[in-house]
Amino acid sequence: MLILGISAFFHDSAAAIILDGKVVAAAQEERFTRVKHDAGFPARAIGYCLEAAGASVDELDAVVFYDKPLLKLERILESYHSSAPRGWGAFLRWMPVWMKQKMMLKKVIRDELEALGSFDRRRLKLLFTEHHLSHAASAFFLSPFEEAAILTIDGVGEWTTTSIGLGKGKDISFLREIRYPHSLGLLYSAFTYYCGFKVNSGEYKLMGLAPYGNEDSERFRSFVEKIKGHLVTIYEDGSFFLHQEYFDYLAGLRMTRDSRWQELFGLPRRQPESLLEQGYCDLALAIQRVTEEIVLKLAKTAFVLTGCTRVVLAGGVALNCVANGKLVAAGIFTDVFIQPAAGDAGGALGAAMAGYQLEASCKKRRMIMKDAYWGPGYSEERVLKVCSRHGLVGDRYDSSEELARVVGVALRDGNIVGWFQGRMEFGPRALGHRSILADPRDMEMQRRLNLSIKFREDFRPFAPICREEKAGDYIEGGMISPYMLLTAGLAAKWYCPLPEGYQKMGMAEKLAVVRSRFPAITHVDGSARWQTVSKETNSGLWQLLEAFEALTGEGVLINTSMNVRGEPIVCTPEEAVACFMGTGMDVLVLENMVIFKKDQTAAAEWQEKGAAALD
Repeated sequence: MLILGISAFFHDSAAAIILDGKVVAAAQEERFTRVKHDAGFPARAIGYCLEAAGASVDELDAVVFYDKPLLKLERILESYHSSAPRGWGAFLRWMPVWMKQKMMLKKVIRDELEALGSFDRRRLKLLFTEHHLSHAASAFFLSPFEEAAILTIDGVGEWTTTSIGLGKGKDISFLREIRYPHSLGLLYSAFTYYCGFKVNSGEYKLMGLAPYGNEDSERFRSFVEKIKGHLVTIYEDGSFFLHQEYFDYLAGLRMTRDSRWQELFGLPRRQPESLLEQGYCDLALAIQRVTEEIVLKLAKTAFVLTGCTRVVLAGGVALNCVANGKLVAAGIFTDVFIQPAAGDAGGALGAAMAGYQLEASCKKRRMIMKDAYWGPGYSEERVLKVCSRHGLVGDRYDSSEELARVVGVALRDGNIVGWFQGRMEFGPRALGHRSILADPRDMEMQRRLNLSIKFREDFRPFAPICREEKAGDYIEGGMISPYMLLTAGLAAKWYCPLPEGYQKMGMAEKLAVVRSRFPAITHVDGSARWQTVSKETNSGLWQLLEAFEALTGEGVLINTSMNVRGEPIVCTPEEAVACFMGTGMDVLVLENMVIFKKDQTAAAEWQEKGAAALD
């Protein structure tokens, strides 16, 4: 049975294809169009998925869309009606889109699929699953658990913004829900917007900014009290009520009513790219702590309602790795599984899995997710052609051990390495197949990566990566984190003493302090967003970490995504070459080819032209 799942028309469009309950391929549309958070119909992602499955559109047993557009339309109409006459401008803006595209979604999907191949329009089964069922299915049906509590938290689907459910065998049932306009995802996005970042993409920046806040300050405590006293009422079971007089997303075109927020917090809405003052750091920390409080209370309620000792999470808020780390550390559940593509892109995966469970007559429920390498991979022939076309010279290694040793030496010597291996990851994180790697022991490496490679804000932290069996040596509590979704401290032995008055320092001063043996991956609060690598799922990166440890005595590297600010993670060898030559990277590993920039005679031309050199 071949099932195609689709998410589209909001943000992070994606496609996934399931064959007899197993994931064959999954990818976001942005990786093909190079438009970050592309919301369009995922025609290229679908084309890739069909190719990976060796199938045509006509061979599909069903196509499943990740939400129910008519139910969503009902919510939008009721929201505008309840707030009339406010919101009339937004209503006029959105209705033509709905009438042209989303009201006719069955026809739109069939027309788009027809462009990919002929099929019998009457035979193809087209299904729509509720948004939070897609999230729940993406987590539970791919988890290693036969029974688990399910917690989904995001901005909004149709009506639901938060749900608690129970997964058992091949069935999912929902026990509680919170409905729009009361949304933890939208609350966090409102602070993202007010602190000067872009909604639906800048939330991780807000999370990275939060540790620069001063938890000992009166201002921070005041901000927490004001959030809980004016913006959101939190109940003991984790349910909450947002006070809409402070928000403008219900009928307006903005997240907040800025004048009321300025009066409440004493800070104007920060303009994008402007100076980050301490007040915004404290505000970011305040909403992060409130979010963690709500997530933990919801988790406790999920445990009480289900009696399960295991939990699975999905929805955009499940990408908040700091809250996830607090949840694991709290010990409410013995086991936690988080879908790495927890946002809307993962809805395509969940829709396909839910569709399979609905359509299949078997009792066996699904596969267990072991990795997220479901995107395109490229042959050695393709890599050699790319190198030849652009005049790149490098060395080819048949031995993976020798390649790891050569690259390990380059990393030890301070080189920044682009690492392009195997099939692309599905989800927002680079998990060691489309990555940039560097030595975390170098105090200047964080700044160097941010300014000359990623071209982004210098406050942004970088994630560390280590071998799974070494987690106990490097990570507080020995936490296993294969998908870079958990934040935890370093093991105590790696920390350096902090200077007196550290908490009262400003952002620049904190950045200059050596906090641990690995300063480039230790955030200002002593935390790190870890990834642990299994030899079974990523032998190449595992070997590199082993080689680096043999050379340096330390088995930790920086792992960040291979892209620059404003662009999606690279997909093809051509894009990897453009990123390598257009930035300050020193070495590029393309499968078994190792390319040093210093050896390229065309380097100066590339530095001048950047990605245009591919034309």
